[in-house]
Amino acid sequence: MSVPALSGEAQVRPHVVEHPTHPGVPRATERDGSPWPPYSPCGPDCLPPEARPARLRSARRTAALLTVIGTAVVTLPLAALFGRRATDATMRRIFRAVLRAAGIRLQVDGGSTFSGDGGALVVANHLSWIDVVALGAVQPVRMIAKREVGDWPVVGAIAARTGALFVDRAGLRTLPAVVDETADALRAGAVVGVFPEGTTWCGSAAGPFRRAPFQAAIDAGAAIRPVTLELRLADGRPTTAPSFVGEETLADSLRRVLALDGLVCELTLHPVLRPGPGEDRRALAARARRVVTGSAPRPTPSTVPAGRPTATEAAAA
Repeated sequence: MSVPALSGEAQVRPHVVEHPTHPGVPRATERDGSPWPPYSPCGPDCLPPEARPARLRSARRTAALLTVIGTAVVTLPLAALFGRRATDATMRRIFRAVLRAAGIRLQVDGGSTFSGDGGALVVANHLSWIDVVALGAVQPVRMIAKREVGDWPVVGAIAARTGALFVDRAGLRTLPAVVDETADALRAGAVVGVFPEGTTWCGSAAGPFRRAPFQAAIDAGAAIRPVTLELRLADGRPTTAPSFVGEETLADSLRRVLALDGLVCELTLHPVLRPGPGEDRRALAARARRVVTGSAPRPTPSTVPAGRPTATEAAAA
C-alpha cells in the first residue's frame, strides 16, 4: 500500500512505493462467498496517487502497441503454417515488441531460458498483465489461465494459439482434469507457466500458493522453475503503478503503464526444484513460495533488452 507523497522528489515521482505495508489475508472461512476462488486483499489503496497525464508519451506508445497487435494478427497465422518452432519464435518476438512499445525494459537474471531440455513448470508471483508478456518474451510458455481469458478479444486468441490451459475457477469439478492435462503437457516436453497465487497482488505482499499445479509436476516427474517478478522505475525504486488489482480493468493498468517515464520488469530465474523423497504437493508449493518470495540467494544479473533476440532465438488451480 503506497503512502501519499509529502514533499520534494516524492511529489515528482508519485508512482513510487514509499512504505510498503499490507493487510493480512483472512482465513478462507472468513471471506465473503466461496473459499475456493483465489483471493487477494489488494485494491485501490495499493495504487499510487494519480500522476500528471503524459498525453504525448501515452499516445505514442498506444500507436506503437496497436501496430504490434496488428502485425501479430497478420503474422501469427502465417507462422503457424511453418510449424510450432516458427510460431514460438514469432510469439517471442511479438511479446518483446509489446514490452518495447509500452516502454518496458525487460531484465532477466539467472539464465536465458526456463528450460533447455524437457518439460518444466514455471511458477511465479503475479503482479500485472505484464507478467504473461514478460514470461513469453523469455521463452514460449503454455500458461494455465482462468477460463474467461479465452473469451477476451485478441488476448484470448493469442492465448489459445500458444496452447494455454484454461481452468474454471468457479469450482473444483474440473480441477482433476486440469492437473492431468498439465501433467501430460509436461511429459510431452512443454514449458507450462502458472501463477500459484491464482490472482494478482500489488507487489508489497504475496499470497499463498495453490498446490494443484505442483501435483501435476510430481505426476510428470518434471522440474519446477521458480521465477520472481519485480516491477520498478528506471531509477530502481519499486512501484505499484502497473499493478492490475481489485475491480479495475485492464485499460486502467495499461493507461498508467503507458504514462510512466520508464519501467523495468525484472525476472529472476532461480535454480530448478525437484520433489524430494516423499515430498508432497503441499511441501513442494511451500518450498517454491519461499524461493519466489526471496528467501533464496539471487542469481547473477544479466540484462536482456526487450525486443532484441538472443543468439539461440529462431489462474491457476
